[in-house]
Amino acid sequence: MASNGKSENLIKLAERLGHYNPNYQESSVNEFVLQKQEFETDTIVNNNGNSRRWKSNRAAVLVCLFEDQHGHLRVILTKRASTLSSHSGEVALPGGKVEEGDANDIETALREAEEEIGLDRSLVDVVTVLESFTNKKGITVIPVVGILWDRNTFNPKINAAEVAAIFDAPLEMFLKDENRREQEREYMGDEYVLQFFDYETENEKYVIWALTAGILIKAASIVYQRPPDFQERRPKFWSRCNQ
Repeated sequence: MASNGKSENLIKLAERLGHYNPNYQESSVNEFVLQKQEFETDTIVNNNGNSRRWKSNRAAVLVCLFEDQHGHLRVILTKRASTLSSHSGEVALPGGKVEEGDANDIETALREAEEEIGLDRSLVDVVTVLESFTNKKGITVIPVVGILWDRNTFNPKINAAEVAAIFDAPLEMFLKDENRREQEREYMGDEYVLQFFDYETENEKYVIWALTAGILIKAASIVYQRPPDFQERRPKFWSRCNQ
């Protein structure tokens, strides 16, 4: 433990990830979030002559890492509320679509995490952003990696309208060929494989799959500096924005 109370392993990880560059021309997190915004607006004129509707084809999720009592890295996950119109009941990373007041992707991820699970943004240090993923609907999702230095400082406050449960899982599990299933899919002529990870904690069973699993495989590969123990065949559309 360092003199500031932070784990030395987490400090080293933060320093290393701070030098990570996704497959873009930007050379830093700040440059990335300033130059890669892709917001869209529709202007709608009402009877009063001025009204605007904001929409975005961009979202951000928070890959929030912390150490457990054994020094193992874990990541915070949620189970989406069953009442949501999309991906209801599925496991997800905290996050959501960009809103008009968001300055950048990092702010989007931190704001959404605070709204969904009560994670105070002051407790998290963002260390990097990863390559974007694009889903079938054309939404570009930016994974924002942050470190929660002390898990005990985080007292979850679940927004029941959006989140049914919060839990955490070992990050390294997304590199292991254990409790893993795969399913072949096809979309617009592209044959690919989706990964499914089964995880049980506190007598609750969760399945982490599809885009969330893909993001966590990527994050774990970067953190542990090795590929997964299984073969990936990712959907081509996930990389539509990584030119």
